[in-house]
Amino acid sequence: MWLELVLASLLAFVIYWLVSWDKEETLPLEDGWWGPGSKPSAKEDESIRPFKVETSDEEIKDLHQRIDGFRASPPLEGSCFHYGFNSNYLKKVLSYWRNEFDWRKQVEMLNQYPHFKTKIEEAGHPLHPREASPAPPGRTPKPLLMVHGWPCSFYEFYKIIPLLTDPKTHGLSDEHVFEVICPSIPGYGFSQASSKKGLNSVATAGIFYKLMTRLGFQKFYIQGGDWGSLICTNMAQLVPNHVKGLHLNVAFIPSSIYTLTPLLGERFGRFLGYTEKDIELLYPYKEKVFYSIMRESGYLHIQATKPDTVGCALNDSPVGLAAYILEKFSTWTKSEHRDLEDGGLERKFSLQDLLTNIMIYWTTGTIVSSQRYYKENMGQGLMVHRHERMKVFVPTGFSAFPSEILHTPEKWVKSKYPKLISYSYMERGGHFAAFEEPRLLAQDIRKFVSLAELQS
Repeated sequence: MWLELVLASLLAFVIYWLVSWDKEETLPLEDGWWGPGSKPSAKEDESIRPFKVETSDEEIKDLHQRIDGFRASPPLEGSCFHYGFNSNYLKKVLSYWRNEFDWRKQVEMLNQYPHFKTKIEEAGHPLHPREASPAPPGRTPKPLLMVHGWPCSFYEFYKIIPLLTDPKTHGLSDEHVFEVICPSIPGYGFSQASSKKGLNSVATAGIFYKLMTRLGFQKFYIQGGDWGSLICTNMAQLVPNHVKGLHLNVAFIPSSIYTLTPLLGERFGRFLGYTEKDIELLYPYKEKVFYSIMRESGYLHIQATKPDTVGCALNDSPVGLAAYILEKFSTWTKSEHRDLEDGGLERKFSLQDLLTNIMIYWTTGTIVSSQRYYKENMGQGLMVHRHERMKVFVPTGFSAFPSEILHTPEKWVKSKYPKLISYSYMERGGHFAAFEEPRLLAQDIRKFVSLAELQS
């Protein structure tokens, strides 16, 4: 049996090697139109306008009334988070949200960084906290685009921004000082949603490239996890000459031969290039990979097929929205948190931070448009898009956080990103790296940029 599997794997490797050489190619950079109706003949307004997050008494009153009208269903005894968000703990979250959480104060906090909007292809109107501190004499801040994913928002980066823009104040070396730009994906938060089908990660990458050039940056670094990882990867495939370096904490590797042979890794891991740490994080395979993906991918199937249906409920109920999103911050941070009555949510996050992210979705009414992103990117199936079959030829760094939903060994990453110059096994942390472990991620970004600068 094992011999047959080994022979099959070797045959697959030979076929893969014959059809996938290191061919450097780029995606075409195209212009889109995502606004309503036909594209107008007039030139697009390219102005960049200041923007502030706002709220009102009516908005807060409506939220409180909806929370007060929530109908709870009692959880099964001893179910913890195995059936989803535990409604006993949800009552505590709702009490804090209703009686202690101060949205006005959080709006002031969100506005601590300058925000801007600009029209690009009549979608996105990207809102971007843009922050830079004075660089040491003789040095210019390095532009760094950071892209969030689902169910996060630009707020994911609020704790890492000062570590990158003002490192010396926070006990880090000031060898690299960054100007950080954090746009919202179109249809997320305050970023205008598309009126048309098809706005996927490649289209978003093109919009964000145009955003960076509009801001005056011709060369820049990019960083992302979750959807941000795919968008940044696509940017490197679209405009590699403009991307000085790509840093990721999640990687999508659907076509690698290595991803086809994980069942062999427990016995033949060293022959496949796995390290002891890889084997520790990938095995036992049934628990670490198969069951983990099965448990955590239900939302993905819904959002990649019929996002608008469940979206009707989530856009109407702040409590339902909170339960649906916050459950991800439990098990995606650490899978063992499903064994806890409170899902371990407050072990890594504060309720204030978690609910601030929820409020960005709730007050903008963008849960439906954010979920449609799965349909646009996955609704046609896997390996049907050209970018999925392409490699990336810009200097790349990768942070492997141990509690990520699926560990990605260095061999897997390098099969997609041949110019991988930095791969780090992180000390702790899960899927929401910038939100959960901002200091660790900031240090690894800085390490990667040092290596990239040596090679430039």
